Amino acid sequence: MTDPGTLMRRAALASLSVTIFLIALKLAAYLATDSVAMLASLADSGLDFFSSAINLIAVKSSLTPPDREHRFGHGKAEPLAGLAQGAFIAGSATFLIIEAISRLIEPEAIANETLGLIVMAISIVATLGLVTYQRMVVARTKSLAISADRAHYATDLATNIGVVISLVLTQQLGWKLADPIVGILIALFLAWSAWSVFRQSYDQLMDRELPDEDRAKIKSLVMRHAEVRNLHDLRTRASGLNTFIQFHIELDADISLTRAHEISDAVEADVMAAFPKAEILIHQDPAGIEMPPPLAKV
Repeated sequence: MTDPGTLMRRAALASLSVTIFLIALKLAAYLATDSVAMLASLADSGLDFFSSAINLIAVKSSLTPPDREHRFGHGKAEPLAGLAQGAFIAGSATFLIIEAISRLIEPEAIANETLGLIVMAISIVATLGLVTYQRMVVARTKSLAISADRAHYATDLATNIGVVISLVLTQQLGWKLADPIVGILIALFLAWSAWSVFRQSYDQLMDRELPDEDRAKIKSLVMRHAEVRNLHDLRTRASGLNTFIQFHIELDADISLTRAHEISDAVEADVMAAFPKAEILIHQDPAGIEMPPPLAKV
């Protein structure tokens, strides 16, 4: 079975390759049609090129093993790339809204609609194949960087479909305003995608706790051990492919240190089975004895 790191690298390379192909295809189509909706799709693919390049670098960095200066690894490279991708998408949306508004004020005819439709059909097939592959990789790796990249290409699908609608309305009904209106709708969809990518990246950079269902699962796994009297100070966070989990367990005060470690090892094994990529830190406390609060840093 292919390891997650290899899958992430392949997905990053695949997105970059598809982007280069789509940029060349859409640039030729825009020059032939002068469609603002086609320009919207081209601009989105152009920004995707830069974000996919950053994503490839981030994936390679996040998979670098921990070193002397980065004891917790390099997983933060993924959400950093996600922030950059979110900024690229937001910039693309802003540019498209400005261009579409200018076309609303001064509508222009679209040329070579048939060529545009052929190009967009090819783009839809290529993008759909990439998104399907990325969805499989995300399901296997939970990679934030690949997930953010997939969001880009999901918006590309919407963009391409929007361009097809615009070209058909213009060609069949002669409705010139369809082109800029579709461009604005695509831009709004891009803005929503940018916010989604930004929020996920921000949460990981700020060490947001794992989802409530994951925390509840950890508590259940710990408390099913009969000798564990209680659990407190559960702290969790994610960084790239890695998850960090730490908590205190309360044990009978009169058991031996050896037995306390045996129980702790058993608890760790159960949690590790449920979260294979996790680094787990467990502290043992004697039950029924009030522990002093942690000392404040000076």
